[in-house]
Amino acid sequence: MKLNITTKIIIGFIIGIIVGQIMHTQLSVEQIADASKNIKLLGDIFLRSIHLIVGPLIFCTLSVGVAKLGDFRLVGRIGLKTLAYFYFATILSLLVGLVFVNITRPGEFGTWKLPASGVETGVTVKPLKTFRDFLFEIFPDNIFQVFAENKTLGIIMVSIVFGIALATMGEHGKKISKGIDWIGEAIFKIVGYIMLLAPFAVFASMTNVIAQNGLGVLASYAYLIVCFFAALLFFIFVVLWLICYVLKIPYWRLMTTMKDAILLSFSTASSEASMPKQIESLKSLGISERIIGFVLPLGYSFNLDGSMMYMTFATGFIAQAYGMPLNLDQQITMLLTLLLASKGIAGVPRASLVVIMGTMTLFGLPQEGLVLLLGVDPFLDMGRSATSVVGNAVATVVVSKWEGETLNEA
Repeated sequence: MKLNITTKIIIGFIIGIIVGQIMHTQLSVEQIADASKNIKLLGDIFLRSIHLIVGPLIFCTLSVGVAKLGDFRLVGRIGLKTLAYFYFATILSLLVGLVFVNITRPGEFGTWKLPASGVETGVTVKPLKTFRDFLFEIFPDNIFQVFAENKTLGIIMVSIVFGIALATMGEHGKKISKGIDWIGEAIFKIVGYIMLLAPFAVFASMTNVIAQNGLGVLASYAYLIVCFFAALLFFIFVVLWLICYVLKIPYWRLMTTMKDAILLSFSTASSEASMPKQIESLKSLGISERIIGFVLPLGYSFNLDGSMMYMTFATGFIAQAYGMPLNLDQQITMLLTLLLASKGIAGVPRASLVVIMGTMTLFGLPQEGLVLLLGVDPFLDMGRSATSVVGNAVATVVVSKWEGETLNEA
């Protein structure tokens, strides 16, 4: 019997947990460190391979999507609808994270052993981007550097402008657009080859995390994990479902179609890893390539719902753990700050932690408090990556609905 990719990923996930726990209990810290470096290579190769094609994939899908829209006014209209939905979803996700951390109060549950003052977090402290820096990210001065460094905002801007140019070139533009479309198809073929590594990458990822931390880290942080995952599940199965219900979108059919992409992003803790799968799944629902090609790439910079929730939840948790809970005014300030500062973080390593660190400095919270999250951050990242995938799928279907498209019959 031939196993599908979902089954293979689940098998890799389970075996990774078992092997990781055996390593954790049977090997010394030094032996685990040496073994983890070698095992981690499988996961690193997979993610590096995915990152390798993300830039070209965004360029091909977005530039062709814009070119197929044709009329610049149409691009602007759909763009405004897309960004309006993204900011609406961002506000909802930030609020859900904030509400859940205030209701469940994980930072006040039990006695947290606070890190020593000045302890190294391993996260580079950077101030939150100014509006000037944000604009420079959108309008780069070196097209090759943008692709070399996978700067998502710059790639998006180059793709949109190039797509608009193609749309104004008549028949010549259509020929070039068709050529780029073919390149995109070739990239999808490459993705198919890369996906053969996915089960091994999932195995490596889980083995590495469990070997270093053990299942015990899940037990000691159980309440925190349960609270955060409850917030994620509420957002997925209540908030997003309500949005689809109001717009008469078949939510459960969408979730069933997206299951492989969701599982892959959860297992690898990377929403980018499942982008090719998302595109294929959304196409199978009958959503036009012009909408998918325009909305989905933008979502990877402007609609990371899981990460948004984590930023408010994690900041609130650390404040509670230190006995420095934020008042209402501070929480509103945090919401507005993150609403602007969180955009364009896709592709930045440990971007959520960097933004959380920057937010903590605004309210005088001890930066070493971030250490409280580092042990379980890989597990939490799995949940927020999967949530972002669902959020982007819903966003694409919503914009498609607003543009008068109908889904294929089930």
